[in-house]
Amino acid sequence: MALQVLNGKELTNEEALSILNCPDEELLELLDGAYQIRHHYYGNKVKLNMIVNAKSGLCPENCGYCAQSSISTAPIQKYKMMDKEAILKGAEQAHRLNAGTYCIVASGRGPSDKEIDQVASAVKEIKEKYNLKICACLGLIQPEQAGKLKEAGVERYNHNLNTSENHHEAITTSHTYQDRIDTVQLIKNQGISPCSGVIIGMKETSQDVVDMARSLKALDADSIPVNFLHAIDGTPLEGTSELNPRYCLKVLALMRYVNPTKEIRISGGREVNLRSLQPLGLYAANSIFVGDYLTTAGQESSADHRMLKDLGFEIDYVKEGLAVE
Repeated sequence: MALQVLNGKELTNEEALSILNCPDEELLELLDGAYQIRHHYYGNKVKLNMIVNAKSGLCPENCGYCAQSSISTAPIQKYKMMDKEAILKGAEQAHRLNAGTYCIVASGRGPSDKEIDQVASAVKEIKEKYNLKICACLGLIQPEQAGKLKEAGVERYNHNLNTSENHHEAITTSHTYQDRIDTVQLIKNQGISPCSGVIIGMKETSQDVVDMARSLKALDADSIPVNFLHAIDGTPLEGTSELNPRYCLKVLALMRYVNPTKEIRISGGREVNLRSLQPLGLYAANSIFVGDYLTTAGQESSADHRMLKDLGFEIDYVKEGLAVE
């Protein structure tokens, strides 16, 4: 099936479901096929990304997975948009960790014009000092705001679909699935690279997961972060634990088969859901986050660098004078 995908074949719905339902004893064969596709487009290179939580909590949305939402009682830090100096400090850390992309993320339904100006000012200085690729994730955005970000040097904008259209209202009702689609389309229309992904493990069906993969293909998202639910106490999904490492690997393989040319990133929940099988995920995916996530801790970056070295993989973006130990 991998060779057929490389020759331009699109999976049928039945073939896509068969990947998620793959018997565990055939998992390595499935990953071998995913790796053939991944290697064809990306070789053994891995992109590193780092997040800064530039604005935490204070969000009016009711997303069931999120510790920062209006209905969450999780004890998290809450603060307004960071000043330029704090965002720059995060960029310096990303540079030090050999992350090629620095992701500036803010909670909330969408940014104010003042917040856009704060981010744009920081981005201009980051580009001058570190020349990092910048991805912004600021919620529902207006065309003129996106234009300001692009002018400042933002190359990519993240707005996840999170789940399937069918399952969307079970996760949030404060915005629609179409709101998310429209935001990604707006970003594309502004000439910014679209980043859009999913969260797996929120009581969706296998068909929902296939639908997510197909929706991202239809959107032509350049980068696809695949999050695995790390259920947080105080959120509606508290206590949800549906995933095992083998299923997570099957999801990553599905994303590669359906979106063969795209950057597939193992994102939030990698450490707690893939556990000891984390290295195998990179035979399907070609990108990970280093450092912490928004409200949960990530694996030590030294362990990530060691994992890549043990796999014989290369970091896709290593700045001059910085070596990976």
